[in-house]
Amino acid sequence: VQLVESGGGLVQPGGSLRLSCEVSKLAFEKFAMAWFRQAPGKGREWVSAITSGGISTDYSASVKGRFTISRDNAKNTLYLQMDNLKPEDTAVYICAKSRLTYRHIHFLPRIDEYDIWGQGTQVTVSS
Repeated sequence: VQLVESGGGLVQPGGSLRLSCEVSKLAFEKFAMAWFRQAPGKGREWVSAITSGGISTDYSASVKGRFTISRDNAKNTLYLQMDNLKPEDTAVYICAKSRLTYRHIHFLPRIDEYDIWGQGTQVTVSS
């Protein structure tokens, strides 16, 4: 199983970016997915999650109302639309696959729910 993120970059405060995570060698439609981020000198922070069918989503308080998670099961791809970006959003963004199939949204903010991680894509918000 491979998870490959793309779409990061440098953006000014208030700007937008769309991240993608392509997943290979997996029955993608059976697994919930999530985005995490890690800033320099800090631990890995959960950002958002989506259930296997894409019906339910959840967000951390710090990004709710600004970020939107989605998935295209036909393309084995996870997305994160990030709007109104702030300097504190600067981090490496990492996608992750849930350990178990068809996991309920209630469990998905927990870091131990995930077993496969991508390498990450850098997002820098600066003027």
